[in-house]
Amino acid sequence: MIKQLFGTVGTGSEVRPRFICDYGYNIHVGNNFFANFDCILLDTCPITIGDNVLLAPRVQIYTAAHPLDIQNRTSWLGCDKAVSIGNNCWLGGNAVVLPGVHLGNNVIVGGGAVVTKSFGDNVVIAGNPARVIKHLKE
Repeated sequence: MIKQLFGTVGTGSEVRPRFICDYGYNIHVGNNFFANFDCILLDTCPITIGDNVLLAPRVQIYTAAHPLDIQNRTSWLGCDKAVSIGNNCWLGGNAVVLPGVHLGNNVIVGGGAVVTKSFGDNVVIAGNPARVIKHLKE
């Protein structure tokens, strides 16, 4: 079913039930992608996810946002920014990735983290807002 819903899907990918998205065709996942129960991917812009990426239960990835200006926001205008996640990443339960974030390869996101900015390769990030708590060996 995800092969019909997503823009592209690598081999060995799996999505557990109660998966929610806006369109689906803006979601591109590599090989061995796994999304556990209750994940939400709001794909008004592309969400690109590499190989061997694990999403724990209730992970949320948002590309959609609203303007800060009150006139535009109350006019229901939206704005959006693409999100990308590299290879070999693991996002812990209830992690939230906000619009415009790009995560490098081999990034671990702690459970409950709110990722408001981009991070490079080989780090563990956690907290609200997420920050580097450990550097990993390549």
